[in-house]
Amino acid sequence: MDYLKALTESQLKQDPPVVEIGDMVRVHVRIKEGARERVQVFEGLVIAKKHGGISETFTVRRVSYGIGVEKVFPTHAPNIARVEVMRHGRVRRAKLYYLRNRVGKSAKVKIRI
Repeated sequence: MDYLKALTESQLKQDPPVVEIGDMVRVHVRIKEGARERVQVFEGLVIAKKHGGISETFTVRRVSYGIGVEKVFPTHAPNIARVEVMRHGRVRRAKLYYLRNRVGKSAKVKIRI
Protein backbone atom coordinates (compact mmCIF):
# COMPACT_ATOMS: atom_id res chain seq x y z
CA MET A 1 0.00 0.00 0.00
CA ASP A 2 2.87 2.37 0.76
CA TYR A 3 4.31 1.73 -2.70
CA LEU A 4 1.01 2.72 -4.31
CA LYS A 5 0.80 5.85 -2.17
CA ALA A 6 4.36 6.85 -3.07
CA LEU A 7 3.64 6.32 -6.75
CA THR A 8 0.53 8.52 -6.72
CA GLU A 9 2.10 11.28 -4.59
CA SER A 10 4.50 12.11 -7.42
CA GLN A 11 1.52 12.70 -9.73
CA LEU A 12 -0.34 15.09 -7.38
CA LYS A 13 -0.35 18.82 -8.12
CA GLN A 14 1.61 20.98 -5.70
CA ASP A 15 -1.21 23.54 -5.40
CA PRO A 16 -4.50 21.91 -6.42
CA PRO A 17 -7.45 24.22 -7.12
CA VAL A 18 -9.55 24.97 -4.07
CA VAL A 19 -13.17 24.61 -5.10
CA GLU A 20 -16.15 24.06 -2.84
CA ILE A 21 -19.69 22.90 -3.48
CA GLY A 22 -21.85 25.77 -4.74
CA ASP A 23 -18.97 27.81 -6.16
CA MET A 24 -19.28 29.37 -9.60
CA VAL A 25 -16.03 28.46 -11.34
CA ARG A 26 -14.29 28.95 -14.67
CA VAL A 27 -12.18 25.90 -15.62
CA HIS A 28 -9.42 26.38 -18.22
CA VAL A 29 -8.75 23.08 -20.01
CA ARG A 30 -5.87 22.42 -22.43
CA ILE A 31 -7.10 20.65 -25.57
CA LYS A 32 -4.77 19.09 -28.14
CA GLU A 33 -6.00 19.04 -31.73
CA GLY A 34 -3.33 17.39 -33.83
CA ALA A 35 -0.14 19.42 -33.43
CA ARG A 36 -1.95 22.45 -32.02
CA GLU A 37 -2.88 23.08 -28.43
CA ARG A 38 -5.50 25.52 -27.19
CA VAL A 39 -7.25 26.43 -23.95
CA GLN A 40 -11.02 26.01 -23.68
CA VAL A 41 -12.99 27.59 -20.84
CA PHE A 42 -15.96 25.90 -19.16
CA GLU A 43 -17.88 28.04 -16.68
CA GLY A 44 -20.51 26.71 -14.32
CA LEU A 45 -21.58 25.71 -10.82
CA VAL A 46 -19.76 23.04 -8.80
CA ILE A 47 -22.45 20.52 -7.87
CA ALA A 48 -20.31 17.65 -6.54
CA LYS A 49 -16.87 16.65 -5.28
CA LYS A 50 -15.91 12.99 -5.10
CA HIS A 51 -13.13 10.72 -3.90
CA GLY A 52 -9.78 11.95 -2.65
CA GLY A 53 -6.10 11.85 -3.42
CA ILE A 54 -5.13 11.26 -7.04
CA SER A 55 -8.68 10.26 -8.06
CA GLU A 56 -10.37 13.41 -6.70
CA THR A 57 -12.91 14.94 -9.10
CA PHE A 58 -15.38 17.80 -9.17
CA THR A 59 -18.49 18.14 -11.33
CA VAL A 60 -19.38 21.45 -12.97
CA ARG A 61 -22.85 22.16 -14.35
CA ARG A 62 -24.05 24.89 -16.67
CA VAL A 63 -27.10 25.47 -18.84
CA SER A 64 -26.16 26.04 -22.47
CA TYR A 65 -28.92 26.99 -24.93
CA GLY A 66 -31.54 25.53 -22.59
CA ILE A 67 -29.75 22.20 -22.19
CA GLY A 68 -28.01 21.24 -18.94
CA VAL A 69 -24.37 20.27 -19.49
CA GLU A 70 -22.24 18.64 -16.81
CA LYS A 71 -18.53 17.90 -16.99
CA VAL A 72 -16.44 15.98 -14.50
CA PHE A 73 -12.90 17.30 -14.06
CA PRO A 74 -10.09 15.44 -12.28
CA THR A 75 -8.51 17.84 -9.79
CA HIS A 76 -4.94 16.66 -10.38
CA ALA A 77 -5.13 16.25 -14.18
CA PRO A 78 -2.26 17.89 -16.09
CA ASN A 79 -4.64 19.18 -18.79
CA ILE A 80 -6.40 21.47 -16.29
CA ALA A 81 -4.56 24.76 -16.82
CA ARG A 82 -6.26 26.65 -13.98
CA VAL A 83 -9.52 27.02 -12.10
CA GLU A 84 -10.88 30.48 -11.30
CA VAL A 85 -13.48 30.83 -8.57
CA MET A 86 -15.92 33.51 -9.72
CA ARG A 87 -18.06 33.56 -6.57
CA HIS A 88 -18.70 31.39 -3.53
CA GLY A 89 -22.13 29.92 -2.92
CA ARG A 90 -23.87 29.21 0.37
CA VAL A 91 -25.27 25.68 0.35
CA ARG A 92 -26.27 23.11 2.96
CA ARG A 93 -25.76 19.94 0.93
CA ALA A 94 -22.71 18.00 -0.16
CA LYS A 95 -24.24 17.16 -3.55
CA LEU A 96 -26.45 19.58 -5.48
CA TYR A 97 -28.04 17.02 -7.80
CA TYR A 98 -31.48 18.46 -7.04
CA LEU A 99 -30.59 21.43 -9.28
CA ARG A 100 -30.94 19.16 -12.31
CA ASN A 101 -34.72 19.22 -11.94
CA ARG A 102 -35.01 22.98 -11.49
CA VAL A 103 -35.04 25.88 -13.93
CA GLY A 104 -35.00 29.64 -13.53
CA LYS A 105 -34.67 31.32 -10.16
CA SER A 106 -35.23 28.14 -8.19
CA ALA A 107 -31.98 26.76 -9.65
CA LYS A 108 -29.93 29.61 -8.22
CA VAL A 109 -27.53 29.31 -5.31
CA LYS A 110 -27.24 32.10 -2.77
CA ILE A 111 -23.96 33.99 -2.57
CA ARG A 112 -21.77 33.47 0.49
CA ILE A 113 -20.55 36.74 1.97
